[in-house]
Amino acid sequence: MPPYWQQAILEPEPVSITFAPSLNYLYYLGNGIAVSRALLEGKVLMITIVSGLPRSGTSLMMQMLAAGGMSAVSDGERKADTDNPKGYLEWERVKQLPKEPSLIAEAEGKVVKVISQLILSLPDGHEYRVIFMQRPMPEVLKSQDEMLKRRGTYEGPTPAAVGDLFQRHLIEVNRFLTAKPNTTVLRVHYHRVLREPQVVADEVAAFLGLPLDVKAMAAQMDGSLYRNRMK
Repeated sequence: MPPYWQQAILEPEPVSITFAPSLNYLYYLGNGIAVSRALLEGKVLMITIVSGLPRSGTSLMMQMLAAGGMSAVSDGERKADTDNPKGYLEWERVKQLPKEPSLIAEAEGKVVKVISQLILSLPDGHEYRVIFMQRPMPEVLKSQDEMLKRRGTYEGPTPAAVGDLFQRHLIEVNRFLTAKPNTTVLRVHYHRVLREPQVVADEVAAFLGLPLDVKAMAAQMDGSLYRNRMK
């Protein structure tokens, strides 16, 4: 059986074409599915996604990939700050993914950060390589708690309640990624990046199948920024 997007082409459904300057053409196949011309022509452009819970090391991985030579989809709107002195490398528009899933096509051939809450909105029609950052839940909660306190926005449920919500959320995300076609996942533990950045850089480059500058990637690790560790 051909891939679903080939089936959509073969079936007598209307196909509309919308011009997007940065993507050539997007082909809308119905049912909210959109794919790029490159995919339809067999020239698959992989989308690399860095994801994970907040404060799990996603910014560090984005910095490593950018240093290694990948083009990052980032608008610079979220500036570096005390919580992340080296910057976030985020793309504000990705927050619209649930309402506008086709915008992920702008990341073809690049790397983009997509927080775990938005992973569930990734549309079909692309080849994804997901680097999912993992960090002990107590450290995630402590780091987020400290960040919110510094910003004066600390309110809401207790850390224990948040941790429970996060655990259930991760189960949902893992199920989604496991079942999603054309998607492979590399789970990277934050502590491993701290302990052996060169090894992790080599593993990431091999996972992506790209000739990345692994030495430059490893050099992005700054142990002094590991401040919210559990004793």
